[in-house]
Amino acid sequence: MSITDPGPDDAALYRVKFAQRLPADLGELTGPEHSLVELPLHVAWSGLRVFDLDRPRQRMGLYRPVLAEGMTEDLRRLLNGNLLVDLWPVLRTLVGRTVRDVWENAFPQLREARAAA
Repeated sequence: MSITDPGPDDAALYRVKFAQRLPADLGELTGPEHSLVELPLHVAWSGLRVFDLDRPRQRMGLYRPVLAEGMTEDLRRLLNGNLLVDLWPVLRTLVGRTVRDVWENAFPQLREARAAA
């Protein structure tokens, strides 16, 4: 085990950290489907912070840091449940394993979207 390879206890804590942020239901994710969205500094502290949801690459670029860094209220306000399901087959390959596993374990709709792709 090394600093870059967390042990089993660290991995479990990391999962809990992400699981605690999840909404109870994807319907709580009421963010926009179109328009420009600016991420708060605690989600995107460097690089691009304003994303055009009508541009597919920028849409993915917004969802990645929000899934990884967003707190519960950020998830609810910035992500859209329907759009997340639509994006999931590709988006799941762009996020870390822990984020992917936590979201897919919590929401069967995401596992179904993955299987349907």
